[in-house]
Amino acid sequence: MAPAAAPEPSYRKDEKVYCFHHELLYEAKVLEVKAVDGDDKKSGFQYRVHYKGWKNTWDDWVPEDRLRKLSPENRELANNLRHEMLAQQRAARAQPPPSKKKAQGSARGSEERQTSVSAAAPRGQKRMRDNDLEKEEVFQNKLAVRIYMPDRLKSLLVDDWENITKNLQLVQLPSSKPAGVILDEYSDHVSASGNRNSTEKDITEEVVAGLKEYFNKALGRLLLYRFEREQFYDINTRIDHPTDELAGKTLADIYGGEHLLRLLVSMPELIAQTNMDHQAINRLREELSGMTTWLSKEPQVNTYFASVYESPGQAYIDKVKSST
Repeated sequence: MAPAAAPEPSYRKDEKVYCFHHELLYEAKVLEVKAVDGDDKKSGFQYRVHYKGWKNTWDDWVPEDRLRKLSPENRELANNLRHEMLAQQRAARAQPPPSKKKAQGSARGSEERQTSVSAAAPRGQKRMRDNDLEKEEVFQNKLAVRIYMPDRLKSLLVDDWENITKNLQLVQLPSSKPAGVILDEYSDHVSASGNRNSTEKDITEEVVAGLKEYFNKALGRLLLYRFEREQFYDINTRIDHPTDELAGKTLADIYGGEHLLRLLVSMPELIAQTNMDHQAINRLREELSGMTTWLSKEPQVNTYFASVYESPGQAYIDKVKSST
């Protein structure tokens, strides 16, 4: 039997790439490639990179998982992450300290979900100075994890909130495109793009599996508005009924894109409560930002967020009122 071929590096000397430095992606060039452990290629590879537009003093040896191919998809992700960072920095500088009265007034009913929708990202950006790399480290330690949320998805979240809390409507269930199917189709999209190596594809599959589990556990606790709870109780009853068409299904098989968006916008708070290390958080944040970017495009928007909202009737409304 012929010996197994030695693994090859995913990136070559002089190749132009994107490289993560904390939460941002920078254009870079691979200067050198070497095995992590001496001449043992099975130990994996590390890369010495030069960041485009930066002094040579920033050249650094980085592990393979910080590099990304120079593709249009990753270019868009890099721009989105930069815009989001700048918007957050400006918002942090402009926001005055909350008064005691204002802080008290911001508290709302514990049962009602709250969805924060931040301001739109700025249109342009300037090249950041060399010492901004250091500022980023300080900045990212002060703020919660940031996940890019395109304006189009923010608008859908607002419409969803108005339909349910103002218009007293509900999404028809089960969804024709449930959250589990959306997540699987995102995974298929990543695999077909050709911009990920096998390790990165495995990470995407783990993230998708984790999101499904989060979705099933968090939906009843965090992702519902008060007006939806009676519908949720009915769905659970049907799941537990052995002859119902929903018998044995998970919530990710029933609820759709609107509720998945609510999970994604809640992920920064959920991630902040975990004990994940900095590297794992950055990888998860990158994956989620890539997912929201993909969801905001055609035909995904028209396919995944075309749910019909309907009035549940006066009897349902009276039942909700009597339970509060």
